[in-house]
Amino acid sequence: MRILHTMLRVGNLDKSIEFYTEILGMKLLRQKDYPAGQFTLAFLGYADETSSTVLELTYNWNSDSYNVGTGYGHIAIEVDDAYQICEDIKNKDGKITREAGPMKHGSTIIAFAEDPDGYKIEFIQKKQT
Repeated sequence: MRILHTMLRVGNLDKSIEFYTEILGMKLLRQKDYPAGQFTLAFLGYADETSSTVLELTYNWNSDSYNVGTGYGHIAIEVDDAYQICEDIKNKDGKITREAGPMKHGSTIIAFAEDPDGYKIEFIQKKQT
């Protein structure tokens, strides 16, 4: 067994795809409209779905915003340099909500950004071996 994807409902599909592709560097792997259900699914990731977990963005045509909710935590992405990713995101007008630095009560270097719908993305710096 393996995790296939994480699904997020988004209010503006184009803006969300732009964030995940242009700011976070993912690729749009596939996208399909479902007219009978009035929704669109877009799958994004850093590698093909057959070998990697991906992100599913669900856009319901009659909804332009969602309450992120109190049960949702974040998406975690491993990076080589959390400090640099923060600079890169800010340079692309992305929103950093926690600058890179050691996590509270630990030494792992982390940072957080927020996507256009308010979903949190955590960047965890790869540990040096």
